[in-house]
Amino acid sequence: MVLAALFIIALTLASIAYSLRSARNISARFPNTGELIDVGGFRMNSVHLPATAEADLAPLVFIHGASGNLLDQMHAFAAAFEGRAEMLFVDRPGHGYSERGGWANGRPDGQADAIATLMEKRGMSRAIIVGHSFGGAIAASFALRHPEKTTGLILLAPATHPWPGGIDWYYRLTALPYVGWLFAHTLAAPIGLRRIDSGTRSVFHPNPRPADYIDKTAPHLVLRPLAFRNNAVDVANLHAYVTEVAPRYQEITAPTIIVSGDSDDIVLADIHSRSLARDIAGSELLWIGNLGHKPDYVVTDVVVAAVEKLSGRPIDLDKITRRAEARLIVQPPA
Repeated sequence: MVLAALFIIALTLASIAYSLRSARNISARFPNTGELIDVGGFRMNSVHLPATAEADLAPLVFIHGASGNLLDQMHAFAAAFEGRAEMLFVDRPGHGYSERGGWANGRPDGQADAIATLMEKRGMSRAIIVGHSFGGAIAASFALRHPEKTTGLILLAPATHPWPGGIDWYYRLTALPYVGWLFAHTLAAPIGLRRIDSGTRSVFHPNPRPADYIDKTAPHLVLRPLAFRNNAVDVANLHAYVTEVAPRYQEITAPTIIVSGDSDDIVLADIHSRSLARDIAGSELLWIGNLGHKPDYVVTDVVVAAVEKLSGRPIDLDKITRRAEARLIVQPPA
């Protein structure tokens, strides 16, 4: 019994050492390119691209989803809006290189408040808030809590409403006290590193993942123990949060465009996106055939057109959406 206990302790310590070493290697491979700014007791990381003299669009704030960081949205949109808009790409609290802050940052409303403060620090009074997946819940909460800062909402495959079923086992386990810390510091890295390729491909399915996606967006960052646990707590808290807040979406007055696909295997678009379109008066749902969970990459042109429309430009959004859909739907041979 003593030898067995000593073996387990040794194995656990070796696993913790491996995870910490992996975290250091990940941080070295993907160093921070943003700036850490105090937002009230903790620091948030962001990349701010100021407007140029040629800017013709409203300022934009981009909020990434679960397991992500600011590079995900930055790689998708920085070039698309270069020279046309002021842009703020944020690491959500506890993700990427942002510090976690207090317990309130385990909920979308706390993270929305932190982003609002960051906007003020960056000199942004109002913006179109672009939220992908989990970031959609934060964007919707932002519009509820900070309407004076919300020029409009663009919600990409958002997770905003109660859904049937639960969450993956590793989220539930990692969110637990003590046991979750141990899992995040022992098994998360060795398991996760082996699943980076297949996991990112599944997020894009049925659409192809860009060849440079992993190198440009650093999904490995979430495998560092603290980030892994923060991510799990976020996801574990989401169902109860949206159950509480979803009835209030009808209070949102900001112009809203929702972009979702009928082939999203990550978030049930029939539940989230269609419900949002019902709840937010005057919102516009762009429903795209054969589109999975990554409209930010697969139909970037549609998102650009949505920003142009919310910025007051005359845009035939339906025409652009149908053109994008035609690229995705494979026609059967004659």
